[in-house]
Amino acid sequence: MKLVFATSNQNKANEIQSLIPNVLQILSLLDIQCTEEIPETQSTIEGNASQKAFYVYEKYHQNCFADDTGLEVESLNGKPGVLSARYAGESRDANENMDKVLQELSLKENRKARFKTVISLVISGKEHQFEGVVDGVILSEKRGDSGFGYDPIFLPDGYDLSFAEMDLSTKNKISHRAKAVNKLVEYLRTIA
Repeated sequence: MKLVFATSNQNKANEIQSLIPNVLQILSLLDIQCTEEIPETQSTIEGNASQKAFYVYEKYHQNCFADDTGLEVESLNGKPGVLSARYAGESRDANENMDKVLQELSLKENRKARFKTVISLVISGKEHQFEGVVDGVILSEKRGDSGFGYDPIFLPDGYDLSFAEMDLSTKNKISHRAKAVNKLVEYLRTIA
């Protein structure tokens, strides 16, 4: 069975392929000649993941899964949330996004936050969703130069290193994305 991962990043597709049984073949968007920008116009992380997966399923007639991720800060009422990638504007600049969060938290004591990834899997028109969450706090300044997005300001609970200070293998064991992917892989093993 072939399954499209709604990503143009072949490395991400290969990573998923290495985790699941060989009877399932993971394809990227490039493998199905999908080069257009897939819409993400929903008001929730769950909605965006679903929208992307159904877009590929309906337009390319391929079983598909898609993910969406957001940083939710408790004292900012869950912001940036679904707007995480473009929180400081359409330029999608990670430093500007982090600076905006740090500025908004500058006078707040509660710095609790969580990263959430939702994966939407659409097979034969039926949807299943898998969620991964990691709790932590927002640091008062950026630390580390690995990772991407908000990693330099996110300190996961139980650790003294930001995501951007961790080596990739450590981050991949505890991250929100890893948790969601593990749930997806467990499910795929039951249907393979």
